[in-house]
Amino acid sequence: MPRAPRLQLDPAARQQAVDLGARIRLARQRRRLRLEDVAQKTGMSRATVEAVERGELTTAFGAYVSILGVLGLLGELALLADPGLDREGLALEFSVADKRVRVQRRDLGNDF
Repeated sequence: MPRAPRLQLDPAARQQAVDLGARIRLARQRRRLRLEDVAQKTGMSRATVEAVERGELTTAFGAYVSILGVLGLLGELALLADPGLDREGLALEFSVADKRVRVQRRDLGNDF
């Protein structure tokens, strides 16, 4: 089977994926779980678990979520892209520079 093409990301984003895989590997090792144990608990192949631990971006997001679930780390997943932690997004939302001014229209009623 031919390998999937590598996604084109900037080096910093690619490194983030590799770091995530390394953190998942460390969490598995600290729990003294073998690759085979995680694969069995998730219903995935050992190769898929290895791909997650390498930070392969062509691996399905569901594989990452399943492994995090087995490791008991799904709570931390909730912090990913949390709108309350998005400083730039919050700053833009509350910025008055780009807000429209809406003029209140008087209710003319039906008195003709």
